[in-house]
Amino acid sequence: MRLSAVDLNCDMGEGFGRWTIADADDASIMALISSANIATGFHAGDPMLMDETVRLAAQHGVGVGAHPGYRDLQGFGRRKISGSNEEILNDLIYQVGALREFARRHGVNLQHVKPHGALYMEIARNEEFSRSFIDFMRRAAPDSYVFCMESSLTYRVAREMGQPVVREFYADRDYDSSGSIVFARRVGALDPQAVADKVVRACLEGKVRTVDAGDIDIGFESICFHSDTPGAVEIGTAIRDALTANGIRIVPVSEIVVSPDSVSRRAV
Repeated sequence: MRLSAVDLNCDMGEGFGRWTIADADDASIMALISSANIATGFHAGDPMLMDETVRLAAQHGVGVGAHPGYRDLQGFGRRKISGSNEEILNDLIYQVGALREFARRHGVNLQHVKPHGALYMEIARNEEFSRSFIDFMRRAAPDSYVFCMESSLTYRVAREMGQPVVREFYADRDYDSSGSIVFARRVGALDPQAVADKVVRACLEGKVRTVDAGDIDIGFESICFHSDTPGAVEIGTAIRDALTANGIRIVPVSEIVVSPDSVSRRAV
């Protein structure tokens, strides 16, 4: 099956005060994407940066998403923090609420919520936590999308509970044979063209090569790359150029996802 259109998302606003982690400025990346996952203060981000990043997304017509993480500035949210599901869920709710108010300030809606790093991975495999998270979304943001992996419990639970959901393909991360990404705290420099070729193959063939040297089927509506990956602008540019060259449009999520069951418009 061939994808005719995809969303392109990136994690944004991931600095803190005077400190930055990415080697690219957000404005350069924002011009390439259709959805922004904006850090909400716990793994990165602060009120001034959140406001600036939401404003930048609104100016570019990019969908605004909350990107909540564990309370782990030192570890950039890539370390699991121990706590009850209720405690961690309330931290997540706090962060989503903060980002939504900045979105309202700039006249845009909260398009989606995408947990960050170790929290994303924990929700993906912890059914109790996943159900608590989706229950919160059903009550507080029933029209906002949840971004997650197709292989995750998050995806299954969101579909079961009727929450709009978007499956992601990770351009700059490796996959294992289960369809999950190989979690990495540090990512080295990548070849932008090799990343773009991987993305195009996934769009045209629905397959990705795993670290086990085998192919697996992969389903998605959105492609993710990370602003903290070295050479992020070059990677995003290569992905965008390759998609365009193959007749695959980059469009907002709302133009791809046509039901809460995340059915995509595809050209066969």
